Amino acid sequence: MLRLLIADGNDRAARDRHVAATGRTSAESYAAVVRDLAPGSVCRHVNAADADAALPAGLAEFDGLIFTGSTLKVSEGTPAVNRQLDLMRVAFEAGRAVFGSCWGVQVAATVAGGRAAENPRGPEYGFARAITPTEEGRTHPLLAGRPATWDAPAIHSDAVLEPPPGARVLAGNRVLGIQALEIRRDRGWFWGTQYHPELDLDELAAMLRLCDTAIVEAGLAENSRAVAAYADEVAALQGHDPETARRLAWRHGVGPEVLEAGLRRREIGNFLARLSTGERRH
Repeated sequence: MLRLLIADGNDRAARDRHVAATGRTSAESYAAVVRDLAPGSVCRHVNAADADAALPAGLAEFDGLIFTGSTLKVSEGTPAVNRQLDLMRVAFEAGRAVFGSCWGVQVAATVAGGRAAENPRGPEYGFARAITPTEEGRTHPLLAGRPATWDAPAIHSDAVLEPPPGARVLAGNRVLGIQALEIRRDRGWFWGTQYHPELDLDELAAMLRLCDTAIVEAGLAENSRAVAAYADEVAALQGHDPETARRLAWRHGVGPEVLEAGLRRREIGNFLARLSTGERRH
């Protein structure tokens, strides 16, 4: 039985918007995925951005941590950001295994001496396309089972632009050179992705609607109605009408790595499998 602490990266306002759009917080969504992949796992949530969050001392009761996505930016340096950087430092010092997607990988890289900021090549809203493993990534257990290239849900403008010293860059694509990363620091270790293997497509669609202003400002859609129409099609990829889903999959150029939950969540499953086999400390 795995015991995991799931740190929700959003502040209170962003959590409320996420719950209004999807019915649950990012941490609750992650916990559902974990329990599906590793039945019997015990997940505790912490709102790590909040000043009144009750953070467990030392993390001794947990086998590992997971950091969710967030609307925050590391470069803002606010108390809500710094509290999460501190939690990541504690995890490394305690020798814990950590997984993070999007915000999580940016927090880990920053703590370890890398740099996260707005990607000068532009954002990824919807899917990160043609992700390709590096030479190290081809044999790395985080990416075990992934094909030569794949697409994945993604929704970000910031990213890790400079990896920390000694980090292993495991995958990238034409938009971003660091799509997957391993970090070893102190006695702990981190695996993470800039894309979102945890997101079901209806949740991705809801997040796209929340980001409609940013998507329009990035020049990716003409207006919020166009974003909503795109989001509706993303949600329908996982809908109840198989013929519609098949046509939309062809239109959007997505295959099993996006459409099938077990394949889409591959990195999370690989992380949980590594914990289950006992590599919980460096």
